[in-house]
Amino acid sequence: MKEDGSLVGTVGGGCVEADVWAAAKEVMKNEAPRKMVFNLNNEATYDNGLICGGTVEIFVEPILPQPIIYIFGGGHVSMAMAKAANSAGFAIGIVDDREAFANLQRFPMAQDVFTNYDQAFEKIQPNSSTYLVIVTRGHKEDMRVLAWAVRTPARYVGMIGSKRKVLSVYKALEQEGYRPEEFERVYAPMGLDIGALAPEEIAISIVAELIAVRRNAENAAHKKVGIAPRQAVSAG
Repeated sequence: MKEDGSLVGTVGGGCVEADVWAAAKEVMKNEAPRKMVFNLNNEATYDNGLICGGTVEIFVEPILPQPIIYIFGGGHVSMAMAKAANSAGFAIGIVDDREAFANLQRFPMAQDVFTNYDQAFEKIQPNSSTYLVIVTRGHKEDMRVLAWAVRTPARYVGMIGSKRKVLSVYKALEQEGYRPEEFERVYAPMGLDIGALAPEEIAISIVAELIAVRRNAENAAHKKVGIAPRQAVSAG
């Protein structure tokens, strides 16, 4: 089954195929394989297809694109994050407008390296397998990247920083026409709360959150800072 729900080939038709199709949708969503067993013993439930008797075992496994993390910022946290994320099965892309920080010497595992933000925004085509992580060197760059990222279909958009910093970036973008609800999907401050302090610890907390999102973990709370919508002011 393709991502759009269309089928290629058949497993015999009837109720079995309908059940496998439904299971395949779930497997693709959760990225977890599933084994299915059907006893074909002429029961009425299978009167529209396979009724020849016997048992059929079907293993449903997702074949999906490798998830890729685009890390905006090439500092110490980004280096540690790239190593940990790559070990966890993510492809790596690096974006920083300083060539000394965005290069294959610092990030030998990177499949994409950009040293220009505008070029990165033009070339990167986020989809459901894309994770955008904002760890730049300052508020200005964070805001610039977030303004682009929040309006993409990326699976994950996260930004590092304190709650105060996150709110200041949101409010600045609101002044530029962004709606408060556009930030509801943003993971910020980014990373699971494990008391991380060192760059390597912060990287682990972030990568753990990325894995939780990828695997649809129900116990991974979405940390987010929200801003209240503007209230209309009446005259008089």
